[in-house]
Amino acid sequence: MAVKKNPAAPAVLSPRALGRATLERQLLLRRTAMSAKEAVGHLVGLQAQNTKPPYYQLFARLDGFDPAELAGLMESREVVRIVTMRSTIHLHTAADALTLRPLVQAARDRELKMFRKGLAGVDLDRLGAVAGQLVEERPRTPKEIREALLTEWPHADPQALGVAARCLLPLVQVTPRGVWAKSGRVALTTAEHWLGSPSGPVPAPDATVLRYLGAFGPASVQDMQTWAGLTRLREVFERLRPQLITFRDENGVELFDLPNAPRPDEDTPAAPRFLPEFDNVLLGHADRTRVIPPQYRGRNGNGNQAYGTVLVDGFLAAIWRLGGGTGAGSGATTLTVQPLGRLSRADRDAVTEEAVRMLRTMATAGTDAHGYDIRFTTFVDFER
Repeated sequence: MAVKKNPAAPAVLSPRALGRATLERQLLLRRTAMSAKEAVGHLVGLQAQNTKPPYYQLFARLDGFDPAELAGLMESREVVRIVTMRSTIHLHTAADALTLRPLVQAARDRELKMFRKGLAGVDLDRLGAVAGQLVEERPRTPKEIREALLTEWPHADPQALGVAARCLLPLVQVTPRGVWAKSGRVALTTAEHWLGSPSGPVPAPDATVLRYLGAFGPASVQDMQTWAGLTRLREVFERLRPQLITFRDENGVELFDLPNAPRPDEDTPAAPRFLPEFDNVLLGHADRTRVIPPQYRGRNGNGNQAYGTVLVDGFLAAIWRLGGGTGAGSGATTLTVQPLGRLSRADRDAVTEEAVRMLRTMATAGTDAHGYDIRFTTFVDFER
C-alpha cells in the first residue's frame, strides 16, 4: 500500500489506495467463492430500487454466481427488499431487515416531517395501526394502501398518507416481485409478518459502524452518515476509536478503519467489472473519488436516468446498457458501452471479455443462441 509517511501524523492514503481497499472489501478486486446470502450480509445489503441490479451486483463479485441462487433466497424469504439506507430500497438478509430498519427509523421520521402539511389532522399512531392491519391481512399495492387510508382521512393528501405508511412501518416487497425471470407488481406487507419474526429493539449503531468499515472502509464519519442516511455518528466513532486505526485522505479528512482489514497496495491489478445502476460502491461515501474520478462526477447518469457503470483499473471509465442496436445477427444480444475517456485496445478487449461473461451468466434460456454484439459507441450526450 503506497502511503505518504509522516511520523507525527496518521498515514495519508491516496484515492487509488482507498479505492483498492474498498474494492477488496466490496469483493470487486477479485471474485470470491462466498455464497449469495453471505455476500448480501457482508456488504450490509445491496441497492435494489430496481429488481435486476442485485443479480448483476453479485455476478460482479461472486465466483460462479447463478441468478437462480439469489432468486431462491428471495422465494424462501431468506433475503427481502425493504426501504432502509437513505430511504432507498435495499436487498437485505432477513436478520438485517429486522435490525437495520429500526436503526434508520430516525431518518424515516425526518422524511415524514416533510409531508406534515398533507397529514394535518391525521393521528399517525392510528395510521400505522390501520396500515399495518391492512397489509398483514394480505399484501397490498401502494395504490390500495393510499385508497384505504383515504377512507379514514378523506381530507389528507394521498401521497402523504402513502409516505407515512412507508415511514411508520417496515414494509417489504413480497415475491414474485424481484425474483429473476419472473414479474410481479409491487405488493407490500410488514417485515415481521413476511418473515414470521418480530423486529428487535432499536440496536446501538456500534456494530453497524464496524460492519460498514469492513465493507466500505477506510472511511470518514461523513462517509458513513452519507451511506446510512443518519446523522450524529461522530460520538459512535469516538466511542469505538480505541478499537480502530486512523488515516487521512489527501484533503486531511480523518479516516477510520478496522486494524486487520485488508488494504492492498495501490498498484494491485483490478480487472474490469460491469456494475448496474445504483451500486453501493458508487454511493457508499461522501467523497467518491476513490472510485469515481473527479472529471467523471455525475457521468453515470443523465438527469433522472441512471446507467450501468464499467470499472476499468478500479475506477469508473464507461457506462453501459443492454440494447442499442439490431445485433450481429438475428437474435443476438447487444450490449452498448460508452467510454467516458480513452480506453486502450487492451482495456477494450478486457471489457469485451467481461461483457460476454456477464451476458452468458445473466441470459435467460435461448437468448445467447446467436451470440453477443458488444458495441463501443456514444448513447448519452452529457453536454445537452
